[in-house]
Amino acid sequence: MYTGLQHLHSFFAYLVLLALIVAVVHALQGLLGKRPFTPTSRKLTLIALICAHLQFVFGLVLYFISPLGIRNLSGETMKEPMARLFALEHPVIMLLSIILITIGYAKAKRATVDAQKFKMIARFYGIGLLLILSRIPWATWL
Repeated sequence: MYTGLQHLHSFFAYLVLLALIVAVVHALQGLLGKRPFTPTSRKLTLIALICAHLQFVFGLVLYFISPLGIRNLSGETMKEPMARLFALEHPVIMLLSIILITIGYAKAKRATVDAQKFKMIARFYGIGLLLILSRIPWATWL
């Protein structure tokens, strides 16, 4: 089960990155092109939000069943960069990213001006995407 979930988490990460990139690029195009926030715009941002949340759930389960997750937290782990990445940095930064993406979606949903909606999505999803990219364990990614 552990290996299958690990592969699912790694594979689904590609989908999350793609969805976030599409949402951010669409928001920037809408903002810079002064376009209306259409139902397609809403769907793209919602798909990215759902993908990010699903990925976080997969990662959360992995964090508790993996030998590299919570069971690996110790003083020795903090001295080893890769162990620290898996046990602390990756989960904390991913949680922060999910929070930012969720805030961006909520703010865009409440905004009344289309430009403001695009601005919220571009800003919060963009920062979330950058944070995610900064803490992907590239050396071990399947």
